[in-house]
Amino acid sequence: MAFISVFDVIGPNMVGPSSSHTAGAASIALLTKKMIGEKVRRIKFTLYGSFAKTYKGHGTDRALVGGILGFETDDERIRDSFELAEAAGLDFSFECADTDDDDIHPNTVDMEVEGFSGRKLFVRGESLGGGKVMLTRINGVKVAFTGEFHALIVIQRDYPGVVASITTVLSSYGVNIAYLRVFREEKGGLAYTIVESDEAISEVAVEEIKKNTAIEDIMLVKR
Repeated sequence: MAFISVFDVIGPNMVGPSSSHTAGAASIALLTKKMIGEKVRRIKFTLYGSFAKTYKGHGTDRALVGGILGFETDDERIRDSFELAEAAGLDFSFECADTDDDDIHPNTVDMEVEGFSGRKLFVRGESLGGGKVMLTRINGVKVAFTGEFHALIVIQRDYPGVVASITTVLSSYGVNIAYLRVFREEKGGLAYTIVESDEAISEVAVEEIKKNTAIEDIMLVKR
């Protein structure tokens, strides 16, 4: 039987009313903000299941916009996130998916994000309850990423030795790896290596990893 702590039940410090629909939503969007690594100019949220049915009443919409602005789950500014987004030049929209697909978690949101530099990112996130979340797709590739640790997301060509070169660099900078997972579209195609670590990973280490010519992009996510 899995252990469930009291914190899993009552959720994190948050602007309410719901750990699943408010805190979880804010966490998903905040992770996405950290991944794109720049100020967001435009974002489209597509909501599924109970997110789609109750997003206005539970404040899911304001929590998502607050998260993409960089607000933590307990930031009082979430209540005014729409107005703050407008002042920041953030163009946001919501769409409710017309689907009852049993394979999609009921608290799911897709985010199509564009930064001010023109960089684009697609993320699917699920709010699992108690404020816990899981990112399940990045740019169409199935992944599993909780954001509970410092993380490095490496987009690479699926070539031999790439993962070994990543871990070698991290080891040389004293990074203790908690989890490492590799996800890919197909053999020899694009792959996503997600490294979760106890320590924050430095920008210097990231630049060292980028020297491998098989690396397409890197996203650094700090707790």
